[in-house]
Amino acid sequence: MQKFQDLPYERIDSDKTVKEYKGYIAALKEADSFEMAWEIHQKATKLSEHFFTEFTIASIRHDIDTTDKFYDAENDYYDEITPLLMACDNEYKKVLYETPFRKEFEEKLGPVAFKSMELAIKSFDEKIVSLAQEENELVSHYTKLIATAKIPFDGEDYNLSLMRKFTTDCDRDVRKRAWKAVSDYFLSVTDEIDDIYDKMVANRTKQARELGFENYIDLGYMRMNRNSYGREQVENFRKQVKEAFVPLATMIHEKRRQRIGVDTLKHYDNEVHFTQGNPAPVGTPEEILAAGQEMYRELSPETGEFMDFMREYDLFDVLGRKTKRQGGYMTFLPDYKAPFIFANFNGTSGDVDVITHECGHAFQGFVTREDPIPEHNNITMETAEIHSMSMEYFTYGWMEKFFGDRKDDYYTMHLEDSIIFVPYGCMVDEFQHIVYENPDMTPAERKQVWKELEKTYRPHLDYDGDPFFSEGGFWQKQSHIFQSPFYYIDYVLASVCAMQFKVRMDEDFRGAFEDYLKLCKLSATKFYEPMLKECGLRSPFEDGCIEELVEALKKKI
Repeated sequence: MQKFQDLPYERIDSDKTVKEYKGYIAALKEADSFEMAWEIHQKATKLSEHFFTEFTIASIRHDIDTTDKFYDAENDYYDEITPLLMACDNEYKKVLYETPFRKEFEEKLGPVAFKSMELAIKSFDEKIVSLAQEENELVSHYTKLIATAKIPFDGEDYNLSLMRKFTTDCDRDVRKRAWKAVSDYFLSVTDEIDDIYDKMVANRTKQARELGFENYIDLGYMRMNRNSYGREQVENFRKQVKEAFVPLATMIHEKRRQRIGVDTLKHYDNEVHFTQGNPAPVGTPEEILAAGQEMYRELSPETGEFMDFMREYDLFDVLGRKTKRQGGYMTFLPDYKAPFIFANFNGTSGDVDVITHECGHAFQGFVTREDPIPEHNNITMETAEIHSMSMEYFTYGWMEKFFGDRKDDYYTMHLEDSIIFVPYGCMVDEFQHIVYENPDMTPAERKQVWKELEKTYRPHLDYDGDPFFSEGGFWQKQSHIFQSPFYYIDYVLASVCAMQFKVRMDEDFRGAFEDYLKLCKLSATKFYEPMLKECGLRSPFEDGCIEELVEALKKKI
């Protein structure tokens, strides 16, 4: 393998790929033995993996510089052709799902793969290709609008990622002015974002109705590959969070208020935990990556091998730049069996979260990369996020490498942030359920819904009369709502599981880590709740799980 920047890229020929797909579909229909069918399936899988590899290389390079004309054109191209290839893939899955060799295939691939296949078949059809193309264009429009934001602050222009060091500054006046600058930016584009989201909701609702659903919610769940639970369990989970986690989060906010010495918490105090400011990493980005390599070598042989591989082939792009897409993610290059991590270092503790959270995702991809059955890695996101969020806790013992004598402050901040996040994540999820149940709402009505939800989930919040945020606009900066509907609750479910690992590791670190490693290796071979049980975790859906966890966390804060 070469270093990432040297990997060759070649645009996928859509006509040729569609023709190959259709050839495999026809051949699978005609296969007269399982051996022949299995050989065809392996070839079709390779075709799919090659498409995803080239698409992902183009996508990463576009995200690294959203103004790069070549990769901007490639991004537009894939927005157009991906739905066409999805239609072929869907047709192939239908044939595979109904194969006379189903029993043999299920023994190879496992029952989870076939349940996921069923959901994929139900959630796409050739008749919605044009709608899917339009949806992709809308997502790209929002992504580029946010990525290219130019926010004037103290004589310089910054994007949203780079503004974070100012919005969390220890000087209250600095962060107040920084939040005002962010608010002014969103106020200037809120009508454009409302228009994008209006079209997104209408588009997704139309897709759902074309496929026979009442609204987009059931279709959204299928596209998130929720293969073993549904809306009722999620609603019950949110109910438990309101009852147990919201009071805990409110208590933490009061502790923060006292600690930072203010009379009333304002929205510009919401992410600040100490009067001297939040702990920030010491060292350059290169030194942070090097410290991460030392940490993973000490944590376990498996994590050491993983991080050495990532560093050897430069499978990180983490420096924040003005034309770079905001946020962070881990993705995978199947042809090279290699994870890749994208992020925006900005001088805050979030830089270290990349070395823990995104590396948790990448580590799981690394330890299962030699599995000859790619379907085993078709992980549902509420499981994938356990891998990342748990790694944040398993690496606590090495935080001195990143924060020096402020490591204890980091522990306090991280655990408080994790607890505070749970109600917020549920609020994002409930907001989307309301929106897609009522797709004809006006932008003003959507913002009113957000305002009302904030009273329930974040009762401490005071926007100090801000003209954008106080009017229910905060959700417009939450990119998941636009790019990955119904994803956000997966972070919350995973956080609850990761916190269980935190409680366990304080009693038996090695035992907890072995169960974590088992979870990573199980990947998508088992359904969600049985897999949790096998790894010593309670299901977040189980009555009493949240209450028990909250009691354990109270002792730690």
